[in-house]
Amino acid sequence: MFMNAKDTPFAVAMVMALLGIVRALDEYPRATPATVALCGIGIGLAIGSRVMGGFALINALLPLLFILALRSRASGLKPALGEWGSFLVPFFPGAILAYLIMGLVWPWAVVSPLNPFRAVEYFSNFFEKPWRELFDGQLILVPDMPRRYVPTLAALTLPELMLALGFCGAVGTIVAIVRGEAGRADIPAGRRAALLAVVLAAVFPVVVAVATRPAMYNGIRHFVFLTPPFAVLGGIAAAWIVERLRPYGRAAIAAGAAVLIAGLASPVVDMVRLHPYEYTDFNHIAGGVAGARPLYMVDYWGLSTRQASLELRRLLAARGERPRDGNWKIAVCGPHPAAQVVLGEQFSAIWKPKGADFAMMLGEFYCAKLDAPILFDIVREGVVYARVYDIRGRSIPTLLTVRGPDAD
Repeated sequence: MFMNAKDTPFAVAMVMALLGIVRALDEYPRATPATVALCGIGIGLAIGSRVMGGFALINALLPLLFILALRSRASGLKPALGEWGSFLVPFFPGAILAYLIMGLVWPWAVVSPLNPFRAVEYFSNFFEKPWRELFDGQLILVPDMPRRYVPTLAALTLPELMLALGFCGAVGTIVAIVRGEAGRADIPAGRRAALLAVVLAAVFPVVVAVATRPAMYNGIRHFVFLTPPFAVLGGIAAAWIVERLRPYGRAAIAAGAAVLIAGLASPVVDMVRLHPYEYTDFNHIAGGVAGARPLYMVDYWGLSTRQASLELRRLLAARGERPRDGNWKIAVCGPHPAAQVVLGEQFSAIWKPKGADFAMMLGEFYCAKLDAPILFDIVREGVVYARVYDIRGRSIPTLLTVRGPDAD
């Protein structure tokens, strides 16, 4: 599962915020100035990048309350509150730093103190004209996606090894948090709270999505920020397995390493085969891209139109063909701006096929299969990502299987 340009800054900010939170909790009852600054920068960037950055505050608040509960049980409420308050005081400058950075990244948020809350209210309702996307073989309006959307696609797109280790790591970490033990050693309150922050970062947004059922689309790219903490949980599970294998000698460790290498190699091979469409990958549980194609959106960003555009230009140049009126008309079922930029000034990307010379079609459900000669296909793993037809002299009524923008 790969991030695009919209999701990458937010995911990086959330990782930075979580790192600061984990360090701060692990240093309880006194965080260093560097940790305080890291928390402020990370949380400010996270909320400034996307309203969902508010999850970073939850990742900090709930573990803090957990520490208070643990320390109250150990030493009484009043001493625990005093210790807790002393820990939080240095974070007031960090909160100011977070607010300033949020304003730098998202100026509208600081125009009025209530603007971030207004944004939460605004984005809690789907604000675009709803469209249908393919999920589990059915066309569903994006505001009506079932609650299982995110868990299902996470299970079908994350590498199998990561799924297994991450799930085991989450369960084992929760047990360690509740019991307060790791093996035979007691875990300090701050370390237990830090582990809780990691579990919350990986799991809580999914729980919220399942409970509230917001509009969901484009796979799980909006939730890609969950993969780093989920990978950390997988690392915890892997470390636990290695410790359990160690008493059995080198042969057991070598066998474990072989399984790990095989698990890592499988998605790497898939990504190489799919390049540059790594974000379209589905794991072997889904049957790969070929198994997922009839049931789910694959090339939802339409990146294959870029390769199709380059190939069309190359093909026409190799044939020495020139447009009769000085401009080729390309009917495109997919993202027009990407195709137009790559095709260049000699081409016009249009929606209506009437009068067009060629048709460029994504392999997604909403693009029709035309009764016209096929110039070439863009294929990965036996799946057609994009197809270009020669429709000169043919009457093609529409490019779409469903009603789309500018179809009239």
